[in-house]
Amino acid sequence: LKINQWANVVRWEMRTRLFLRTSEFLWQEGHTAHATKEEAMQETLDIVEVYRTLFEQYLAIPTIVGRKSNLERFAGADETFSIETMMRDKKALQAGTSHYLGTNFGSAFDVKFQSKDNKELPVYATSWGVSTRMVGALIMVHGDDNGLKLPPKIAPTQVVIIPINSKKENETKFSENIQSISKTLRDMGVRIKVDDSEGSPGYKFNKWELKGVPIRLEVGMKEFESKQVTLCRRDNGEKTQLNIDSLKDVQEILTNIQSNMFNDAKQFMEKNTCTADSFENFSNILSSENKFIKAYWDGSDETELKIKEETKATIRCIIDDVDDNTKKCIYSNKPAKHLVVFAKAY
Repeated sequence: LKINQWANVVRWEMRTRLFLRTSEFLWQEGHTAHATKEEAMQETLDIVEVYRTLFEQYLAIPTIVGRKSNLERFAGADETFSIETMMRDKKALQAGTSHYLGTNFGSAFDVKFQSKDNKELPVYATSWGVSTRMVGALIMVHGDDNGLKLPPKIAPTQVVIIPINSKKENETKFSENIQSISKTLRDMGVRIKVDDSEGSPGYKFNKWELKGVPIRLEVGMKEFESKQVTLCRRDNGEKTQLNIDSLKDVQEILTNIQSNMFNDAKQFMEKNTCTADSFENFSNILSSENKFIKAYWDGSDETELKIKEETKATIRCIIDDVDDNTKKCIYSNKPAKHLVVFAKAY
């Protein structure tokens, strides 16, 4: 009963946003314990790299990796590292985090280990996780007015084959041709679906575009007679004719779609990331273009809070430390301690 009551409180008080912030706790989470600070910190950084690889190489979403400021850091952590991504409305999404907890939790919860010299010591701990907001990021970064666009590496169906033979001409051989095409692709390791259901070709085209399948192969009587298929790419809408003997090229096209989707998102992020040399310039950019802004910060909580109050922008992550007195904070004009990324965020 207590759990249900608490869950209801969370459901009412948490501001929900489809996929990005939900009332259910749906995430992947890990915790580790180590004998030394060095081991724990290395684990923390290794997980950040795992998440960066997941987003960039599989979800085709470019990232900015850095550590959090004191105010944005996970409560109880000595350091928090995050994966920051840009959505198509140019807002930031914290896509994953990895925390170095030091001995804070080991001491608080009396988690100890026996050292080589037989002493009981608190463990150095880490925690890390990603959530269903990955789904939200995938939709928002790659989707368009026609529906989803799924990167081939994670698409459940990489190629959908749509036979078009409403008059059932030469039906047996036509069917054998479809089976041959599907077998060739399956033998190559391609995840395929043959949509021979009832419905018009146009309905099926729209259906699979909505589902984000990377490649659609259309096979009508014209293609059957010429021993070809019409290949349609979901990422850019291009249509090409492909000979049956060249179906091996589908693997290369899937690879190209994967890289094209990543590069498109990366170019968008780079185009909408800038620097600011004054707070006036900083404020104008946020109000008119809402871009990511790289700027210098003096490292103080006070400055960070004032910037947030005046612009609604937060420090997404620290990307570099500064040891140069000529670099000044964007707000206070004091010597800067860090180069950071500011943005409005979900």
